[in-house]
Amino acid sequence: MPQASKRLILPMLLCSLALAACSTIPDGSDYTARADADRHSLDHWSALDGARPAGYLDDLVQAPELDTLIREARAANPDLQQTLLSLKILQAEYRQTRAAQWPEADAGLSASREDDSGTDYTGSVSVSWELDLWARLADDTRAEARDVAEQLALYQAARDTLVAEVMQGWLKLTNLQHTLAIETERVAVLDRNEQLILQRYRAGLGTLEDLDTARTSAAKARATLASARAALRQQQRAMNVLLGRPEGRTLVASDYPDVLLPLTDLPEQTLQRRPDLKAAYLAIEAAGFRTQVAYKDMLPTLRLEAALTDGGPSLSDALLRDPVWSLLGQLSAPLFRGGELRAAAQAAELTTAQRYQAFRETLLTAVQEVEDAIDQETSLARQQDHLQEALASARRTLDQYRQKYRTGLVSLLDLLEVQQQLYDLQAQLDDLTYQRLDNRIGLGLALGLGTKENGSL
Repeated sequence: MPQASKRLILPMLLCSLALAACSTIPDGSDYTARADADRHSLDHWSALDGARPAGYLDDLVQAPELDTLIREARAANPDLQQTLLSLKILQAEYRQTRAAQWPEADAGLSASREDDSGTDYTGSVSVSWELDLWARLADDTRAEARDVAEQLALYQAARDTLVAEVMQGWLKLTNLQHTLAIETERVAVLDRNEQLILQRYRAGLGTLEDLDTARTSAAKARATLASARAALRQQQRAMNVLLGRPEGRTLVASDYPDVLLPLTDLPEQTLQRRPDLKAAYLAIEAAGFRTQVAYKDMLPTLRLEAALTDGGPSLSDALLRDPVWSLLGQLSAPLFRGGELRAAAQAAELTTAQRYQAFRETLLTAVQEVEDAIDQETSLARQQDHLQEALASARRTLDQYRQKYRTGLVSLLDLLEVQQQLYDLQAQLDDLTYQRLDNRIGLGLALGLGTKENGSL
């Protein structure tokens, strides 16, 4: 066999292996296409009466004091700051990965001396560059870029969730303050009733059973009042955690603010806004690029190296005035790794499939959150109407029982029972009002309403 033909055998073999491997590399578009199809499969949400368009979560509640709390939380919440730092770390790692596509240049200067001979100085400059024949380095860079975009979406999701939690926590403070006021009034009324029954008992007009019943009701109400005070303190501490401060007292609104009922757009528009779905989709793309990188790791690589060297007994001789140059091209390919590279490629492909299933789970959860919030709005509105009717009826009943008690037609214990029903209904109605407003904020978050930007990352 001619010598020239022998020299061509190895390059031809490497090219054949490369072409065979290229034919087996998946493009990774199948899972992203499935994700797109899943996202577009919904036609509409359930309808809501009285809904109005809103661009941001911040637009749902118009309260300057709440805006101040939101700014404080975004600046100081430790969990959000950790997420932001994770994003900055990935941005730095992306710049590190992107640098692999550029040539590497190094310079060196050395000095040596042997026995009685003079000192020899050597200077060198070398440049090396891996040619991205199969776009392996480019795919790796694209995967890192998707990681950065995914983390940015996760940061946006964490920021939106934090804003919603601050808004809901602030409403909860108002709810607990109302509960405290209702229970305080209940205790005051029961204490007065207990004293009245005690006076009647001492005058021989009441029974010991009536007195014990009154004392039991008053003691139970005082226990409920103590629980309400503790719940308010706990909520204040929970707000401090959200706001990123060790202590402090959040000002509580005397009454609930108006909370806008957000308009439910088409599902496709809603789902495109949700940052958690964006993150899940970007994770599929990143895994797809890494699958291609894993398959391309089985292909040959070509690396070029060039070097300039110069030296002599003088330091100026090492400044590359008359250098000697060299050029080296290195073509290498993995021949046998015990199945390691093939297994790594299969694992990467399975990871892409796993990311797709995670996207499906996130999508299903998003749909559930929207539909649950819509259904809850309708249900709470009906409950609120029924309780308002019950409360109005209870007030009329209380007026009637007071008149009957003055004429001796009903006992004091009967009057006390009606009073307790009235306070119970007031507390239940206030809780329903809070739940409905809280749910509207949750609906806005589920619909992908973000928060207004107030500065760079």
